Amino acid sequence: MSIHILGIRHHGPGSARHVKEYLEKVKPDIVLVEGPPEADNILEWVNNDLLKPPVAILAYQPDAPQKAVFYPFAEFSPEWQAILYARRNNIPVRFMDLPMAHQFELKAAREPKEDAAEAPSLNNSLAPYIPDTHIVRRNPVAYLAGAAGFADEEKWWEHMFEYRQDPEAVFTAVAEGMQALRQDLHLPYDREEQLREAHMRKTIRQAEREMYTEIAVVCGAWHTPALLNMGKAKDDNELLKGLPKVKVATTWIPWTYNRLSYNSGYGAGINSPGWYEHNWRYPNDDGTRWMSRVARLFREQQKDISVAHVMEAVRLANALTALRGLPKAGLEELNEATLSVLCNGEDILLQLINEELIVSDKIGEVPTDIPRPPLQTDIEKLQKKLRLPQTADYKDYVLDLRKDTDLERSILLHRMEMLDIRWGHRYGPSGKGTFKEQWRLQWDPGFSIDIIEKGSWGNTVEEAASKYVQHQAKTATSLKEVCTLLETAIPAELHAAVEALVQQVNNLAAATGDVMQLMTVIPGLVQISRYGNVRKTDATLVDGIVAGMITRICISLPAACIGIADDAAAELLELIYNMNDALLILQDSELTTQWQQTISHIARNDSSAPVIGGYATRLLADHRQLSCNDLVRVFSYAMSAATPPATAAAWLEGFLKGSGTLLLVDNDLWTVVYNWMHQLEEDAFKQLLPLLRRTFSGFTKAERRKLGEKAKGGVSGTTGVSQQTMENIDATRALKGIPVVLQMLGVK
Repeated sequence: MSIHILGIRHHGPGSARHVKEYLEKVKPDIVLVEGPPEADNILEWVNNDLLKPPVAILAYQPDAPQKAVFYPFAEFSPEWQAILYARRNNIPVRFMDLPMAHQFELKAAREPKEDAAEAPSLNNSLAPYIPDTHIVRRNPVAYLAGAAGFADEEKWWEHMFEYRQDPEAVFTAVAEGMQALRQDLHLPYDREEQLREAHMRKTIRQAEREMYTEIAVVCGAWHTPALLNMGKAKDDNELLKGLPKVKVATTWIPWTYNRLSYNSGYGAGINSPGWYEHNWRYPNDDGTRWMSRVARLFREQQKDISVAHVMEAVRLANALTALRGLPKAGLEELNEATLSVLCNGEDILLQLINEELIVSDKIGEVPTDIPRPPLQTDIEKLQKKLRLPQTADYKDYVLDLRKDTDLERSILLHRMEMLDIRWGHRYGPSGKGTFKEQWRLQWDPGFSIDIIEKGSWGNTVEEAASKYVQHQAKTATSLKEVCTLLETAIPAELHAAVEALVQQVNNLAAATGDVMQLMTVIPGLVQISRYGNVRKTDATLVDGIVAGMITRICISLPAACIGIADDAAAELLELIYNMNDALLILQDSELTTQWQQTISHIARNDSSAPVIGGYATRLLADHRQLSCNDLVRVFSYAMSAATPPATAAAWLEGFLKGSGTLLLVDNDLWTVVYNWMHQLEEDAFKQLLPLLRRTFSGFTKAERRKLGEKAKGGVSGTTGVSQQTMENIDATRALKGIPVVLQMLGVK
C-alpha cells in the first residue's frame, strides 16, 4: 500500500502540470483532495463538457445563506486536474478537509482577535473564498525565498516550481521544505488548523481501511508534513469528537478570473490568472506567444506594432532572464521588455495589458441542469430569453421602452434592483418622460449568495421581488423610505407591491404633521403620477394621495416659514423650489391655484423668512400673479433703505434664485437694486458681500458676464453695453449695415 502526498500551490499551473503527470505515472486507485466533503456529490459534473472553468463550489447554510464560502477552480488549478483525472479514469475522488458543517460553527464562535493569529498559509491550499472577510496571514515561504536571495516569495515559488519543466522529486522537495519550516519556525498553530489536518488524516485512514492500495493525496503544501506523519488515530478522533454542526448545501457556480486575483480579497488568490492560463497551455513558450498576444491587443487599440517590435521585446526579456540567473522569462521580465519596446516607457499601456491579458475578464460556464435554487433558475431563464448574458466585464445597454424586448429587460433589471441584486446600474440622464434607459451590467459570482437568500421570498423574480417589497412596506416607518420604494416598484411592474406601498404612503402621510417631510416626497410621487404611463403602467393610484398631500402642504406651509433659522430657511427654500417644479410638471389647474394662493400668503407676510419671502415674490411674478407695476413696488419696498441690509440681501437672494435674467430685462428692477447697493454703508457692504457673491454665483456664466457689463453702465446701462462702448460706436458705419440686415430678413 502506498500513500502519495502531493503538496501543491492552489491555482499554480506548474503544480497542476506536476500533479497531472504524477497521477498518470503512479495510476492511483483513489484520489483525495483538500476541499469540503459536502461537495462530494457534485464532483460527478467535473467531466461534463458544459462545466467550463473558472467555476467554484458554493457551500452555504440553507437557513442562513449569507454564511457561505466559495471554493474556486481554474483549468490550471492542481485540485481541478486531480479531480478531472479521477473522473476520466473512473476512480473514486473525495474531498478530505474538515466539513463546512463544522467550519461554519467554528468560524461563528471564533473571536475577531484570533483572526490575526491564525495558522500560516502557503497561499496554495484550497482555501475557501469567504466574502467580506479579511484575515491577516504570514507567509512562511518568505523565509525560503529570502534564503535563496529572492525578495518576493511569489517570484521564488514561481521559478522554483511553477515554471519548472522537470517534475522529478518536486513533491519530495516541497515536503522537505515545509517540514523544515514547521519545525524551525515557531509559528501560531490554532485549533481550527489542527482540526482540519486531523480530518484529512482520518479520511486517509478510511481509504486504507477500504483496501485502496495506491492513494493519491492532493493538498496545500503547508499540510504535507502533517499528513506524512500520520500519528495516532485515537488522538485525531478525540480532537474531532463533539464538534458543533449545521446543515450545509453545495452547488457549482460560474467564477471569474478577476475574483481569482488578490485584488478581489481572495485569501488564496494570485496576481495574474490570465498569465497563469497562458503558462498552463504553453509551458515551453519563451515569450514569443505572449508578446504576440500583447501586439494583437495593441493593434486592436489602433497602436502600430510590428513583428520587429515583438522580436526585440522577446530578445530583451530573455536577456533580462539571463542577467538575473533565472531559468525562464517570467511575467516581470516580459512586462519590463514590453514597457521598454512596445510601450515606449508609457506605464498606462501596461494597465491595459494587466486588465485584458494578465488578469483577464474570463468567466466560466455551468450546465443548466445542475441543481440550483428555483430563483436562480428563473433568473437564468430570463437572461437567456432577453439575451442578457452574464459577463465578467461590464457591458452597456441603451433600452428603448417602446420596444417589447427592451421593456421586458428594463422590468427584469428593476426587479433585481428591488431584490438588492446589483447586476445593473443605471447611469446617464434618464430625462423626464423619456422612452430610454441606460444600464451598465456586470455579473459578480457573489450574487449567488444574494439569490439564495432572496429565494426565500419566492421561486420567480416577480414573486420574490413583490413579496420582498411588500415586507419592506410593512416594516418601513419613514414616508420618504416608502415613497422611494414606490418610485422604484412602479417601473418594476410589481402591481401587488405598488398597492401595498400606496396604502402605506397614505397611512404615513395622514399621520405625519411635518410639512417638510411631505414636501420631500412630493417630487418623486409627481414623477410617478405624470410619467408612469410611459411604461404602460397604471400610475393613477397615487394621484389621489398626491392631491391630498399638496393640499395639506398648502395649508401648513405659511406657518412653517415664520420664525426659522437661516439653515432651516435654506433647506425649506430648496423644498419649495422642488415643489414648484413638481406642480409645473403635474399641470393640475386646481392644485396650481392652491399653490399660488399659498405663495401669495407667504410673500405678503412680513414675518416670513426673508429668503423665502423673496422667492415667493419671484414665483408670483413667474405665475403672472403680479403686474409689472406691483412687482416694482414690492421690490422697492423690500430693498428700501428702511429695510435692514442683511434682510434685504436675503430677500434678494431668494428673489434671484435660479436665474438673474429678470435683472437683465427689467430696467426698473435693475435700478432699484443699483440704487440700494449705492446707499449701503461701507461696513454693511463688506458684511453682505459674501451673501451677494453666493447669490450671483448661482447664475450662469453668460448671465454673470452680462450683469457685469450692465453694472459698468450704471443705471443708464440698460442695454447691457457699457457707456464707453456706446461712445466708441461709429454711427455712420453702423447705418451702412442696416440695408444688408433688412435684405437678410426679407424686408423691402
